[in-house]
Amino acid sequence: MGPIAFDNSFARLPATFYTRQEATPVERPSGIRVNRPLAKALGIDPDWLASAEGVATVAGNHLPPGAEPLAAVYAGHQFGSYNPQLGDGRALLLGEVVDADGRRFDIQLKGAGPTPYSRGGDGRSPLGPVLREYIVSEAMHALGVPTTRALAAVSTGEPVVRNQFHPGAVLARVASSHIRIGTFQFFSARGDHDALRLLVHHCLVRHYPQRADDDNPALALLESVIAAQAALIPQWQALGFIHGVMNTDNMLICGETIDYGPCAFMDEYDAQKVFSSIDQGGRYAFRNQPSIGHWNLLCLAQALLPILDGDEAAAVALAQPAVDRYPELFQAAHAQRLADKFGFTEILEDDRPLVDAWFQLLTDHALDFTLAFRRLRDLAAGEDGVAQLLTLPPAADDWLARWRERLARDYLDADTRRARMTRANPVFIPRNHLVEAAIRAAEDNGDFSPFHALVERTAKPFDYDPDDAGFAMPPRPEEVVTKTFCGT
Repeated sequence: MGPIAFDNSFARLPATFYTRQEATPVERPSGIRVNRPLAKALGIDPDWLASAEGVATVAGNHLPPGAEPLAAVYAGHQFGSYNPQLGDGRALLLGEVVDADGRRFDIQLKGAGPTPYSRGGDGRSPLGPVLREYIVSEAMHALGVPTTRALAAVSTGEPVVRNQFHPGAVLARVASSHIRIGTFQFFSARGDHDALRLLVHHCLVRHYPQRADDDNPALALLESVIAAQAALIPQWQALGFIHGVMNTDNMLICGETIDYGPCAFMDEYDAQKVFSSIDQGGRYAFRNQPSIGHWNLLCLAQALLPILDGDEAAAVALAQPAVDRYPELFQAAHAQRLADKFGFTEILEDDRPLVDAWFQLLTDHALDFTLAFRRLRDLAAGEDGVAQLLTLPPAADDWLARWRERLARDYLDADTRRARMTRANPVFIPRNHLVEAAIRAAEDNGDFSPFHALVERTAKPFDYDPDDAGFAMPPRPEEVVTKTFCGT
C-alpha cells in the first residue's frame, strides 16, 4: 500500500470526451480529514494521504505519478430546461484506481479551479459545501445507499467569493464513475453516434459487465440504468432524503447518488418538502423524486434512440417498454423498503390503508420522520429506545393497535423482524441543523471538532446510545434550516 496506483480507462477514450488539464495550485493547503478506511480499501496509504504530499495532491498542488487530470464534458436538463454543454466546471478527474476486488473507482478533485466548462465561474468550492458533502455522502454510505464518497478534504488557505468571502476547500471524491445521463445527451445532440456507441460499451464493461455481450448494447445499458435508478430512489424515499437538484447531469449511470449541494434530510414529515434555494417551483420536492427519476430515464432513452435501431420507430418500440417498466420496478423496491420499516414481510394490498394512515398521522402532527419510524422499531422490539426523544400523540393509539394486530399475523420471527427494522430505521442521520452548526464552527472559528464528531456519529446510524441523544434530536425552532445551497 502506498501512493495512488492509477489505471485510467476514461482518459483512454477519445479527446472529444474531456479536456486534459491540471488543477490550479492554491496558496496554503492544509488537511482537514482523511477517510482512512476508504483509503485502505482503495489501496492508498492513509498516512501518505495525510502527509504534506498527500494534502498537496488533494489541493491540486502536486500531480502524483500516473495521474491524468481531465475535465469531462456533458450536457443536461437543468430544472427541465436543456443546456447543450455543461461539463466539470469546478472538478477534475485525477484518475482511476482498481481495488483488491477488481472494482474500478474515479478519484475526482472538487473545487480544483476553473476549467473550459466553468462558464465564467472560479472553479472553486467554499469550505461549507465541502464539509456538507463529506458529512452527508459518508452518512449515506453508512445507511447503505449507493453513493459517491469522500476520500479527503483540505482547506486551500484562499478565500472564495460568493455572496460574501468564505474560506476555500477541495474535496477528493470517489465514485464508481462520474458518467451521467447528460454525458449521453451531449453526444446524442451532436449526432456523434460513434461516441455514443463507444460510451455505451465503456459503461457496460465498467458497470454492467453481465450485459456487455448483449445483441443490443444500447438497450442493455438502458435497462440496466433503469433498474439501478429504480432501486436507488426508493432508498432516498425510505430515509426522508431530498436530493434537491435531480438534473440529468446529476444522475449517474452507475446508480450512485451524486451532488450533495442543496440536499437535506427531512425533520418533520412533509411530502411536499423542498429545501433547495434554487428550486423555486418545487420541481424536486420529496414527493416528486420518483416521477423525476422516471423523467430523467426517458431523457436517457431519447439520447440512445439513434443507436438502439437505425429505424426511429423501431428504436422507440425498443425503448418504450424499458422505460415503462420503471414504475413497476420502483413500486416493488419501495414497497419492500416500507415493509422493512413497518416490520412486515411484505406490503400486502390490504396494508395500504394502514400505511397511508401512518403517513397521514405523521403529516397531521408534524412528527419527525426518522424518530417516528425508529419508535415503531423500538415498540416492535419491546425496547424504550428513543421514547425519551419522541412521544407519539394519543391519536396514534388506534393506529398502533391495528399495526400490532398486523404484526401478529405476519410470519417474521422476532429476531428477523428486529434486525430488518433496525437496518431500515436509523436513529442518527446528518440533520440539517447539525450540518449547519458544523459548517459555522469551521468557517467562523476554525473549529472542526463538530464536523469530525458528526462524521463519526453518523458512521454508525443504527446503534442508539443515549449519551449521543443530541445527535438524534430534531432542531429547536431557532435551529431549523429552511434553505440549502449548492455552493457554486
